Amino acid sequence: MPSDEKKVLGIKIDVDTYMGMKNGVPRLLDILEKFSVRGTFFLSVGPDASGRAIIQLLKTPLFLKKMIRTNAFGLYGFRTALYGTILPSPMIALSFPGLVRKIQAKGHEVQFHAWDHRRWQDEVHCRPVEWIRDWFVKGIQAFITLTGCAPSAFGAPAWLIDDRVLEIIKDYRFEYLSCTRAKKPFIHEKIALVEIPSDLPCFEEVGVQEGVSTIAPILQDNKIHVLPVHAEVEGGIWSAYFIQLLERVTMMNYRIATLAEIKELLPSEKLTVRKYSMELLPGRSSPCAV
Repeated sequence: MPSDEKKVLGIKIDVDTYMGMKNGVPRLLDILEKFSVRGTFFLSVGPDASGRAIIQLLKTPLFLKKMIRTNAFGLYGFRTALYGTILPSPMIALSFPGLVRKIQAKGHEVQFHAWDHRRWQDEVHCRPVEWIRDWFVKGIQAFITLTGCAPSAFGAPAWLIDDRVLEIIKDYRFEYLSCTRAKKPFIHEKIALVEIPSDLPCFEEVGVQEGVSTIAPILQDNKIHVLPVHAEVEGGIWSAYFIQLLERVTMMNYRIATLAEIKELLPSEKLTVRKYSMELLPGRSSPCAV
């Protein structure tokens, strides 16, 4: 990633589920405090409909393989697998206003991730533009209720966007996006906004035991990188591996930063104007924007 300052690691934490918010976020706050660092929390604010993933299990063999490989029930819990089907959908961040205030009070960046994460992930490509617009209206209003201010960034669920989404984004005063898995930052061609991508792999994509050994060598280039973290994963049963990675990063003299801080380091006038494309990355069950 281009910058005058090297060796910076952005921590992008996506909160996708009720249990991730309830249990994963407090655990991640403790870990980050232990290392005296700050990250960027992208919050899902609305209903947790994770149980609807059963549809993908039936339709997509790769999704089933991913669930088995990542020990999904261990990560997300049994109740999560029923939300939005047998069990009603609990609100995610909206259920924990005090915890949202705690994230802010500890100096972390808080941004908008989703209204309904599961339905976006499964249906955004086939829903009409009115559905997408309503999804943003509900999500942004809820975010303002929780934080007292409008978000200045958006990180799309599952890194899924299309041209209709970008057109709607024009209605909001976002300062940057983090919606892709591109290798380096760029300017979105359609809307002239800075994209700060998650360029490193997720733990669950490379395998938890291989996560540190896979990610750490990439950091030897001494550049700016963004690590995608999930509250349900690194804040759950795999937290020990996240701690190991942070210890390695500290030994490599990397500075850990929020994505807002990284944006300030980027020479936006020198970034390439590009259009995203869709690609199936290793370890994923469906294509995402790159």
